[in-house]
Formats: sequence, structure tokens, C-alpha cells
Amino acid sequence: MKDVLVVGSVSDNTFVDDIAQHLRQQEDYSDLISLKSFLNREFCPRFIVDGPETERIGHRLEGKSVLIVSTSVNELSREEMAMRNFLIARAAKDNGAERVILLEPDLYYSAQDRGPRPEHGVTRSERPVEDLKKFDGQPFSARLYAELMKSAGVDEVVTVHNHSYSVMNIFKDRLNGRFHNLEPSDVYAGYIRDTDIADHNNLILCAPDKGALPFVESVHQALGDPAVQILGMAKERKGERCVCTEVAGNSCVDLGEIEGRDVIVIDDMVRTGTTIVECCRLLRTARPRRIVFMVTHFYSSQECRVHLNDPAIDEIVTTSTIPQILNRDMQGRLRHKMVVLRIPRWISHHLMLMLDPESAGLPKPLYIEDMSSKNPRYKGRLGPLFSQYYDG
Repeated sequence: MKDVLVVGSVSDNTFVDDIAQHLRQQEDYSDLISLKSFLNREFCPRFIVDGPETERIGHRLEGKSVLIVSTSVNELSREEMAMRNFLIARAAKDNGAERVILLEPDLYYSAQDRGPRPEHGVTRSERPVEDLKKFDGQPFSARLYAELMKSAGVDEVVTVHNHSYSVMNIFKDRLNGRFHNLEPSDVYAGYIRDTDIADHNNLILCAPDKGALPFVESVHQALGDPAVQILGMAKERKGERCVCTEVAGNSCVDLGEIEGRDVIVIDDMVRTGTTIVECCRLLRTARPRRIVFMVTHFYSSQECRVHLNDPAIDEIVTTSTIPQILNRDMQGRLRHKMVVLRIPRWISHHLMLMLDPESAGLPKPLYIEDMSSKNPRYKGRLGPLFSQYYDG
């Protein structure tokens, strides 16, 4: 797009390349910014704006919007990535950029969205002492992260499926409302509707806890099928790795109603898999035909892979917000039942609408299915739904 520079905080990031391509940037982002480090290992980014003239030194980015695309990578910690983003944002502002946008699909420090005091975080209800104790001795990291972004020169933040009410309020306050949380309910609804992931005529959507319920309701609305029902679950955490799950008292569906039907459990993220496995094991006792787990942010830890390989889960669908999950070795033994929906095009569509209100965005399909040949549903080709993904 005109006057928008897409850059990344690491070299050779295919996620950044995809965003730049969909926004029709002609130059490779590595030709727009140098990501160098000094001998003392201090990071020093430099926008490549060299020219013979000396009149506009420090002003070469005037009139430009800089979009920094930040995703997790194996080589660098999140702290290192965050510091890189701050310095790139500051370099953009110190050279005249009019607008700096950070795209971080999996927003860092979102799990640290509260602190040890009652005023540390915006919650929908009064925080019990057990919640305050959970953060005792810790910093209110999410607020610090938002404040450091603003100090560095970030004007807007774009992320994907952040379910923290506290984080949304913190960032909207610090960035004057310019916090964009893209919810992939249309992506999930489209995948359910357009593929054989489940029997559309005999389907139940499941929220594994009350925090997931609003998004599950959003997917239900996007499906537009009143015959699809929602099963709500409740959980009680007994410890770091101990969770008890039961059907929520206000659920519209009970366990006795799911026999022979397909159940899709939907959540925003998975780290250890403990909660989801307990939920799916309980569902399995009611003898559904099939259980699918859909999750936006997949942290591919060894513990998570072992837990989710449980036979209670038939298939897992996630997105590419954490791009490492596209690596079959990172999927490990889960590759036989894992699908990754690559969503840079979907994100780019929303960025176009945000950057240019008169834009019509990008034509569908807005995502592409990435599936191992080990998956029983693999058909050896992309199929008609995705065959024209790169249509320019």
C-alpha cells in the first residue's frame, strides 16, 4: 500500500514476507531496514534511506506509516524481540515516521495482565484475595509493556484473539483507543462450513471455560446455523497442573445430548494442554462421534504435545500466529491430527481496511490449510477452497 513500509524485527521471517506481499509492497523488507548488532551485541536497527542529499537527514520517513511485524522465533526470547520492536519503533519516529503500528499476533505478556494490588488490572468483577495472591511479588508486566511501547513511539497495536479484558483496557488507555484485537471467528466458521472437519448437521460447539464462551458464541453467530448448539464447561484450578472440569450450570446442552454427535472445543491458547485434555476426556465419556480442538495460539512445548496426543482428541486445528507450529518437527507426533490455518492474508485484509477505509480489502479465501500427509483427512492437494489463495 502507498506510504506504508512493512518491516520485521528479524531477518527471513516468512510471516513478514506474506504480510508485505498481501499489502503489495514491492521491495523486500530486508532492503528497507538493516537489523544489525554491534560487537558488544547491542541491537541497532537502521532504516535504509541513504542518499547523496543532506537536507532531509532525520526526516526521510516523513509521511510514511511503518508497520512492524513481530512474531515469536526460536532464536530469540520474547524479551529480546520486545526490545527490538522498541528500537525499530524509535528509529522510525526519530526519522520522521508519521505513524508506527506494531502487529504482534500473539501479544507478549498478555498472561501477566494483572498485578498484586486491586488496582493492578481492569476486571469485570472484584478480584478475590486468591487472585491477588497469584500475582504476589510479580510486576504488572502487561501495563509496563504497553507503556514501553508508547514511549518507544508505537501509535497502534494489532493483535489476534487476545481474550484478556485487562490487556484490552490497558492498551486502549495507553494508546488512546488504538488497539485492534482481530477475532478469527469468521476463519473458524468458514473452515467448519467449507471442509469435512465435522458433520455440520450434527454439531456442538464447546467452550472449555467461561472465559472462552464469548468467542465460542461469536463463532456460532458467524456460522449462522441455529441447529448448532453450545455446550459450556466450568473449570476449577486446584494447582499449577491440576484442573477439575464439569458442565457449567447455565449450559444450554448437557453431556447426555452429545452421544453420536461431533463436538468442537474452541479456545484462545494452549500452553500445557492440561485443561483441554481434562475437558475432552469428560466429553469422551458421553460417546460423541468425534472431538476436535480449535485453538488460535499454540505453544508447542514438549509437555503440550504429550498431553494433546491423548486419544480423547481426534483432531487439532490451530492458526499460524506462532509460526513455528508449521514445522512438522515442532508438531511432533501430533502431526497425524494437526491442521494449521495460515492467516497472514486474513490479517492483511483487516490491515487494508484499517489503513485505507475506502479499501475493499482482499478477496477470499483469506487463509490456507496446512496439513501433514499423515492426517487421515489429507487428500494430497489443496482442494478448490484454497487453490487460488495467492491470487494477487
